[in-house]
Amino acid sequence: MVSSLAPALADRFGGAAFAAQSCSLARLDIRSPAGSGDAVRQSFSVEIADTHESRARGLMYRRALDPGAGMLFIYDRPQRAEFWMKNTYIPLDIIFADDHGRVTVVHENAVPQDLTLIPGGEGVRYVLEINGGLARRSGIRPGSEMRHPRIADASWPCP
Repeated sequence: MVSSLAPALADRFGGAAFAAQSCSLARLDIRSPAGSGDAVRQSFSVEIADTHESRARGLMYRRALDPGAGMLFIYDRPQRAEFWMKNTYIPLDIIFADDHGRVTVVHENAVPQDLTLIPGGEGVRYVLEINGGLARRSGIRPGSEMRHPRIADASWPCP
């Protein structure tokens, strides 16, 4: 099942066509944990933050984020990751994932402007920021799997 937050793609593309369409540099797919029994999949239009400068800036100074959009932070190698909300004006869900794109930590509704460090733990290679509250509504939780062309060793690879 494709989440209701991606109706345009769901209506326009079916099955394999949807998979091929959504597996692009501009989109990230995320699905329920393997074997969980619920086949929920969400697709987000993403901006990539893969340099020190773009990761440091993140979504700071933004006043809004489209419901189907997010930012994908990509690190060169798995590492310890911590985020904060300095100069960030919108509540965010921060989703940390390992080298295989498997979600390890979901921090819901990070408070705008808060300087408290949000730990993602060790072995983080990818981080997805989306609107606050959306992770829970979309069924995103530890064990969920991300798919994107930049996730080279994904447990759910691009076709």
